[in-house]
Amino acid sequence: MPENPDQLIRDLLRGRLSSLEIERLQRQDKDAGRARQILRLEQERLGWSDPILLCLQEHLYVVEQADGSRVVRCDCGQEFGDYRRNWKEAALVHERDGSDGEVHRGPRIADPGWSILREFYCPGCAAQLDVEVVPRAYPFIFNFQPDFADRPEAEEAERSGL
Repeated sequence: MPENPDQLIRDLLRGRLSSLEIERLQRQDKDAGRARQILRLEQERLGWSDPILLCLQEHLYVVEQADGSRVVRCDCGQEFGDYRRNWKEAALVHERDGSDGEVHRGPRIADPGWSILREFYCPGCAAQLDVEVVPRAYPFIFNFQPDFADRPEAEEAERSGL
């Protein structure tokens, strides 16, 4: 299947497509070049000299720096450290009672004695990066660690203990 037009993918990434357009895209056969197309478009949009290796989640990317190190970076340029470490440890964190009625209401309300709502923000631009509802004192959830095992530096990472 041919690549979708760049402008269509830009609109998808920026949330400017209608639900009908999104549904139409979802029903198409998988576009084998979509991941490369998205990386290329995000690289153009952000204008970084460091190549984007992976879109980690909204606002966050794994980039390879000139020295070969790989870090998690927000689209504002704020870096969160090595991609093999939990980026949440370098984020601003706001913990609040999940039963304050802002998120859950009625029977879905969280038990304030059991859980907290954690919101993670970028210290560089204040974008909300993630939210988790967890038991009190629970460690930060490490959502995803990319596997770059098909690359030579994976051996170096094993040797360094990361």
